[in-house]
Amino acid sequence: LDPTEMAATVDGVSLEVVRLEQVAEQVIGEGVDASGFAAAVRERLAQRTANAVGVKSIAAYRTGLELPGEQPTDAEVSTAAGRWLAALDAGAPPRCQDRVLHSFLVWAGIELGKPVQFHVGLGDSDTDLRDGNPLLLTPLLRATQSRGVPIMLLHNYPFHRYAGYLAQVFSHVFLDLGLATHNLGASSGRVIEELLELAPFGKVLFSSDAFGLPELYHLGTLLFRRGLAGVLRNGVVDGSWTELDAERTAGMILAGNAIRAYRLDPA
Repeated sequence: LDPTEMAATVDGVSLEVVRLEQVAEQVIGEGVDASGFAAAVRERLAQRTANAVGVKSIAAYRTGLELPGEQPTDAEVSTAAGRWLAALDAGAPPRCQDRVLHSFLVWAGIELGKPVQFHVGLGDSDTDLRDGNPLLLTPLLRATQSRGVPIMLLHNYPFHRYAGYLAQVFSHVFLDLGLATHNLGASSGRVIEELLELAPFGKVLFSSDAFGLPELYHLGTLLFRRGLAGVLRNGVVDGSWTELDAERTAGMILAGNAIRAYRLDPA
């Protein structure tokens, strides 16, 4: 379903996040030459994100998150695009899988001023979990902090404590536990508590990251609400915060932080 169809199906609001690699794969498949690749991607990305709230990188699935802090030059992008075109000519599938190109795409998203999402941690068998550690993004996070563009770390398990640390030390980093909750089941409350050990309450977002089965959307929401309620309730009982503090924190995590990070209309 596209965003319009999704909104009609759920009788709600649906907003798009554009996958960076998908844009690059579309452009490379349209016959662009290596020297024109960077400009063509920037132009297409600007068109695709005109009504989008963010962009997403799946570098973790392709080359890993160890992306350099330096923005690649157009000459470097052209060379990488040339390698990709040569691979396509040799029969390779049109799959963006080059560290230079992933870095270029991330910087292209940042230049648009849109929040940039990163898949982090667990996924399907296509990813190598060792390459999905968010600490690998540290050079890039240092280099992009002054831009003021939100960096959104998605999923994060089993690196959720590392992600919480990054959200604490970098002003533009936000995070969630999407995908993890419905996989962890009854253990999701413990993981939410671990996430909140270091992560500022104003940086944590709710996400089910469900797909396919409708039950996953239900479970992702139910388990997160239960887990967060348990953590906040325990804090009230042991005197760590007041009931009003708990209500305010729940409001931030379940809605307010997303509204702020993605610059949404709260209505």
